[in-house]
Amino acid sequence: MAKNIRKAVLLLAMLSVIVGMFTACSNKKSDDGRTTFTVGFDAEFPPYGYKDDSGEYVGFDLDLAQEVCDRNDWKLVKQPIDWDSKDAELNSETIDCIWNGFTMNGREDDYTWTPAYINNTQVFAVNKNSGIKKAADLAGKNVLVQADSSALAALQDEENTDIKALADSFGSLTQVPDYESALMELEAGSADAVAMDEGVALTKQAQNDNIVILDDVISQEQYGIAFKKGNDELRDQVWSTLLEMEKDGTVDKIAAKYPSINTANICISDNE
Repeated sequence: MAKNIRKAVLLLAMLSVIVGMFTACSNKKSDDGRTTFTVGFDAEFPPYGYKDDSGEYVGFDLDLAQEVCDRNDWKLVKQPIDWDSKDAELNSETIDCIWNGFTMNGREDDYTWTPAYINNTQVFAVNKNSGIKKAADLAGKNVLVQADSSALAALQDEENTDIKALADSFGSLTQVPDYESALMELEAGSADAVAMDEGVALTKQAQNDNIVILDDVISQEQYGIAFKKGNDELRDQVWSTLLEMEKDGTVDKIAAKYPSINTANICISDNE
């Protein structure tokens, strides 16, 4: 009888160890105890972040973030934000980062940035039948631009005299909350052009063949992931994971899901 009791006790002890192992695995955390990673993004900024036909938030940046989370045993929290409120969201720590086609140029000292991961261009989108063939044709026209966007900053850049002179020639340069409303106005004919990110313009052009992208480039820039000033540890962890993803081909595999992402523009590298 005593022998059977000892066997039972031993079996229970072994089961306890096994259960403990599974519990540890299911509750695995990163070195700093982090279990979630909250990404702030503009939900109307395809192909980087947007809502698909099923109502899910998807996009190149969100897919990258999901893979980063999977490799660090974090849960991804996708947090759509008003673009004008992004700094308040980040500083209040409602979000961990701004990851959504966010231009670094001119903002280098405002955030703790990763190195650039995408090279991007700002362009003009017009209606196919508008008769507008080049940027000079926008003189006297109504041009829309997203508030607090890189396109707006470029058009208002006093140091870029050619682009500033072009902007001054417009009949109006009107700020709107997002590109969706801007493109709706363009389609309706209440606007003549939209100054916008090339990736977004290409995505919309694929959906609407009435949209034409002018050859004239407003500005060239780079996208980075922005963290709250001083949050170097989280920035470094995210970037090191992205480097692993680039080296094993995962970044290009994700990009292949989004035809308007030119893989030649992806610039993730540890040679910084």
